Amino acid sequence: MPQQEASSTPRSSAYLNALSLEIEKKLQRALTSACQRRNLLQELFADIALEVDDRAKDIILSREEDVISPAKYGINGQLCFYDVLADYYVRVPESGKPRLDLIVQLWSQSFASHVFALLFHKWLFEVQLDNADVLLRYSSALAQGATNVFWIDIQSNTRRFQSLFQYLLDEVALEPTQLNKISVQAQRDLYLLLSRFIFFYNSVEKLESFLKQCPTFSNAFLIGGPADILVIELADQLQKLKVEPVLLHYLLQIKVLQGMELRMATSTRLKTCLYSFTSPGGPMYPTRAVRHAAWDTLDLLFPVGRYPRRLISLLFRLLYPWYWSSSCGNFIVSCIKAVFYFLLRLIFSSWGKLREPKRA
Repeated sequence: MPQQEASSTPRSSAYLNALSLEIEKKLQRALTSACQRRNLLQELFADIALEVDDRAKDIILSREEDVISPAKYGINGQLCFYDVLADYYVRVPESGKPRLDLIVQLWSQSFASHVFALLFHKWLFEVQLDNADVLLRYSSALAQGATNVFWIDIQSNTRRFQSLFQYLLDEVALEPTQLNKISVQAQRDLYLLLSRFIFFYNSVEKLESFLKQCPTFSNAFLIGGPADILVIELADQLQKLKVEPVLLHYLLQIKVLQGMELRMATSTRLKTCLYSFTSPGGPMYPTRAVRHAAWDTLDLLFPVGRYPRRLISLLFRLLYPWYWSSSCGNFIVSCIKAVFYFLLRLIFSSWGKLREPKRA
């Protein structure tokens, strides 16, 4: 992922300043219009979450006086308005201050935390704040807002806010100097937040480093170490997922937990969570694809007791007679496919032997 400094040319700065003024106007309208407040904040959130179009990108990535002035690209080359505005407010803090003051006045409104998280997640860590109470309030708002926008990605199965996640993981959670700028409680909230979404945003390769940066939890004696806390959050997250592709993605990603040392209670919690996705019907009502993925993950992570689990599951399936016809149908289709592929392999193998030249 290419990362470059935000634009500082007069043309691009003027454009970003104009965008910032539009944000201020919409925030002021939301503050003065109680009946339209939620809609205005929702519109503002949607606007800053949009991907930068080609015309605006030409301005932001302009070339003036033979000097290239690029902006920071998002994940996979996707550049959103909140990406460039977040950099702009770090570079020009005085421009962000009036907008931040308005957001604080709208603190209790829906989408206010969303807007704060997108626009000021970098400002919070890269602009010096001396008031500990204000820093704690902003840190809590960031955790809340980031949680909300990440759930929007999950519900739509997109990665529009991945650059926000990557910043919080790479530039904050994995950087002790940045992480120590916020209170211990805020560090814990951030760790829990990232634990829930690290599998969704394809960052499992950083899992080992992430676990090493786990802050101290006051109840660690009861719940366990960093790995236990991660898995507890993951199990809770799985129970909330309703989008099939996202759930399948999680079930595939968490196979990386194989061999991880966990407490018995944590291991049982994860095993119970995965097992709940292996049977049709309530409370999870998993699809056939999810059931098979859950069985694969369960058997990989907990190979001991694999066959007794299958037998118990088969017995419980007898409690759902309305699924018998579909189960039998799927079983017959699977058998036919297996026989068909076996015959194909046999035919091609025989054909290959017939075509081999005979040795003299």
